[in-house]
Amino acid sequence: MTQPKLSKLELQILEALWTHGKASIREIQEAFPEPRPAYTTIQTTVYRLEGKKAVRRVRKISNAHIFEPIVARDVTRHRLLDEILSFFGGRAQPMMAQLAEAGKLTLDDVRELEKTIKKLDLQHKAERTRESK
Repeated sequence: MTQPKLSKLELQILEALWTHGKASIREIQEAFPEPRPAYTTIQTTVYRLEGKKAVRRVRKISNAHIFEPIVARDVTRHRLLDEILSFFGGRAQPMMAQLAEAGKLTLDDVRELEKTIKKLDLQHKAERTRESK
């Protein structure tokens, strides 16, 4: 299934649903920090997400419909990352440099990245060893 393009508000609504699992429009609205978007803004956006097949109604309690996400958080993150990388010519290095220059990449982030690189390097070496046997 093709991932739909999502606005910032749609992503925030999905984040609320990924966190809570299932929620009514009111519960989604209450998950936002003050000042919250209007109830009708959340409602309209949830209905758009439903049209995009990103959320679905799972039941109705009194007058409130309960929604759950259909799209997975990690799949959505991968698609967004691919979009961002496309702005950097598909390369991670200029993106990482931009993050560092903007003060968004901390020393702890760099250390975690180094650990990930070492882990991937070990996995790659293990795969090459298995293939050569």
